[in-house]
Amino acid sequence: MAQRILLTGAGGYIGGTILSQILSLKDSPIQVKNLTVTVRSEEQVQRLSNLRVHTIAMDLNDTEAVKQAVLSNNIDVIVHIASALEPTIASHLIKALGERRKVSNRAAYFIHSSVTAVFSEENGWPFGEVRDTDPLYDMEKQLPPGHPVHDANILVTDLAKSEGVTSLIVVVPVVYGTGTGEFRRISSNLPSSVRASIAAKVVHKFDKNAKILKEEAIPTGEKGYYFAMAHRTSWWEVLQHLAEALYKRGLVDEAEVKIWPSDEIAAQALGWPRQFVRAMGTSSGDIIPVNAFNIGWQPKWTAESFLGSMDEEIKAVLEQGDKFKSTLYNSVLTPADK
Repeated sequence: MAQRILLTGAGGYIGGTILSQILSLKDSPIQVKNLTVTVRSEEQVQRLSNLRVHTIAMDLNDTEAVKQAVLSNNIDVIVHIASALEPTIASHLIKALGERRKVSNRAAYFIHSSVTAVFSEENGWPFGEVRDTDPLYDMEKQLPPGHPVHDANILVTDLAKSEGVTSLIVVVPVVYGTGTGEFRRISSNLPSSVRASIAAKVVHKFDKNAKILKEEAIPTGEKGYYFAMAHRTSWWEVLQHLAEALYKRGLVDEAEVKIWPSDEIAAQALGWPRQFVRAMGTSSGDIIPVNAFNIGWQPKWTAESFLGSMDEEIKAVLEQGDKFKSTLYNSVLTPADK
């Protein structure tokens, strides 16, 4: 019997692009008839339903709604893309999946998306360079509680184990390029810099699912971290290329990058949470992927292709604008940030 999959965040940049890729592949191990996705609005439900995708508009903070969605759709695998910052949502999903496992007596899997920047000195990471084969769970347990991403990672591993659910944490770096989903087709970090730079006229700086479906043995639980990093790139270099591309379009007054006057001004202009703005704008983490390559992940982009794509990023922001505004950081924005 085929496994049934729930994908959260299908209306977003990453989730929407994943869904688009599933729909476009002729020989995908994931069949659309076995897929359910979550979005935020009924309008999104209608759009995706027209593509014959079973879609649910749902508040993932509603524990009963989550439980009902998982049980009524016989979900065996959850790919959680909607948020790396909200442990409560991950908890609702894992508990519901645990209930489903008890009822079905089938293996259950929870794939959680995290972010690389938390493994950086700027974000309080004290252990230096790390590989995804290092004891990251034990390292994160040594950190003081309070960071939403680390807290979510630990909760996913601990709660999944107690619920009899197999967990994996896919640690995602800065994502870029034009997405292929039905709704939001631009990422968060670079477009934020594009918008803020245009407004100020200056630039400021600071494949796993297939293995699970085939039930192949891969690292999971406390050892189930996967750094999905394609290449290393300096943020200074990225923003300098962005400044040059914006200047060529006449959108900023000069092709040089300036230092933000303060973290407060940067957070306000970028729409990022003040407490994390410096870490978000300076580092993607000092990390080395090993597990990801061991299971066959093959990145298609290089640092050169990334740096050469700045004009495409600008074009995408100008075309899409704020039509589908990101809600990625809403859970950690303070009243002062807003």
